[in-house]
Amino acid sequence: MSAVKSLPRLREEAKSCQRCDLWRTGTQTVFGEGPSRAEILFIGEQPGDVEDIQGRPFVGPAGRLLDQALAEAGIDRRRVYMTNVVKHFKWTPRGKRRLHSKPNQGEITACRFWLDAELAAVKPRIIVCLGATAAQALLGKSFRVTQHRGEPVPSPLAPVVLATVHPSSLLRAPDPETRRTERARFVRDLVAVRRLLEMAA
Repeated sequence: MSAVKSLPRLREEAKSCQRCDLWRTGTQTVFGEGPSRAEILFIGEQPGDVEDIQGRPFVGPAGRLLDQALAEAGIDRRRVYMTNVVKHFKWTPRGKRRLHSKPNQGEITACRFWLDAELAAVKPRIIVCLGATAAQALLGKSFRVTQHRGEPVPSPLAPVVLATVHPSSLLRAPDPETRRTERARFVRDLVAVRRLLEMAA
């Protein structure tokens, strides 16, 4: 990529994206959101049903949980940039519901254009990959969140790059006790992110 484009321009251009077939079933492109010079950039897998309808990332149930965890960790969401590896909602119908369907490698590769443009525009100091799809898209297919969760990984993308679970995984916890435990662990990961930022200041 030659000249770095501004986020407003990228967002406008992404509205008509047809780089893969997901535009045919998604309501709209769900581009990233946040300050143009955010120090922390969070990357998830793809927008969900609520995000697809509203056109904003992380505004559904998982997004609300992420907001709460960020607040507990002392991170102001208004100062971070939120985006996804894939910008359209991939889903399968089940009755009247639209169920999340994992994007394939071709869709991830096609959408990498927009993610690279966002990273170039924002230039974050810390990148946090939320979940396996985001982590493997940025850090390679062999990367395992379970093995390297919360560990800074060398990457040319930013001074600090690390991965943790996607907040949607907490909503799928099998029982309340597991959910409480995993939520506390997730908050600890975010506290570590805040401390890394403070150390780099």
